[in-house]
Amino acid sequence: MKIKLFKGDITQLKVDAIVNAANSSLLGGGGVDGAIHRVAGSELLKECKTLKGCLTGEAKITKAYKLPCKHVIHTVGPIWKNGQNNEAKLLKSCYKESLKLADKNKLESIAFPNISTGVYGYPKEEAAKIAVKAIKKRSEKLKHVRQITFCVFDDTNYKLYLDLLKDIL
Repeated sequence: MKIKLFKGDITQLKVDAIVNAANSSLLGGGGVDGAIHRVAGSELLKECKTLKGCLTGEAKITKAYKLPCKHVIHTVGPIWKNGQNNEAKLLKSCYKESLKLADKNKLESIAFPNISTGVYGYPKEEAAKIAVKAIKKRSEKLKHVRQITFCVFDDTNYKLYLDLLKDIL
């Protein structure tokens, strides 16, 4: 298993799947979700409409259309409510379910954004720890996924992930 850290635009990564930090409608929004929908084009929205939404902590897969990757795995992260509403469990589930879906579809590489740390308000450091721990734990059970990339957009998240991954990068 190869784990990478990339600072930049997730919509430009040439991997088998990128993960979309989506809202429950799967019909686009702001942040990463909006960027993915804009680059992928209207076909992505059309396919997402057939999925009938997604529950928090779950994941669904679509084609990637005009993106350089092959698929988009949409997952809905929790909205931060001071950690009192199973946010950690739901965030962990986003990573676990996305990896399960990638493996089920025989994908070899996947890239994750910082799920729930934008408008959903999850504290960045806590979210990064959950992400890395979930990936490390789940990676042992994967049959097809051989490369996992954490894609960060800012210096704060880059430093957090660099510190958390220093023993394996």
